[in-house]
Amino acid sequence: MKKIIVGLTGASGSIYFSRVMDLLMDFDLTIHVISTKTGSEVFEFETKNKLMDKLTLWNKGRATVLLEDNEDLFSKVASGSYRSDAMVIVPCSMSTLGEISNGITKNLLTRAADVMIKEKRPLILVPRETPLSSIHLKNMSILSDLGATVLAAMPGFYGHPQTLQDIVDFMAGKILDALKIDNEIYKRWEGKLK
Repeated sequence: MKKIIVGLTGASGSIYFSRVMDLLMDFDLTIHVISTKTGSEVFEFETKNKLMDKLTLWNKGRATVLLEDNEDLFSKVASGSYRSDAMVIVPCSMSTLGEISNGITKNLLTRAADVMIKEKRPLILVPRETPLSSIHLKNMSILSDLGATVLAAMPGFYGHPQTLQDIVDFMAGKILDALKIDNEIYKRWEGKLK
């Protein structure tokens, strides 16, 4: 069974995390969820749902969803010997991105990301911030050079989205693509129309 780590930080964009989890629960996966304190608070503020309530719902799907304690550096996902297949942080705050790019591993979320980098496993970071400072861009460049995928929350409009859900699904589909999970959640580019 594929093992995926899904991180949630305090950046705006909890709707992306929620949609990705809604989709992942339909696959045979073990999903380790790591949320920062602010991530849980922003999730509740933006979605009007408590994270624990959603986790209960997600555990009714095919996936096994495990909530990790962000302060528990003894967790399995803190070690390279635990064979996580991929990790995504959605949304990824600039603070978390900065810590990861500089090797600062003071909590489980940043330690798990550090493990993905050192073990050369897929790490997908979904920042949702604008405008970007030179510091943000430098940190993203460092992580990209280390093999991480910086998948900024920048939806495409070639599919002619009609609703906010269409825009969210575009990003969720791109995230699943990066996780190597087949999906048809968004309209893909089909080439120039004649």
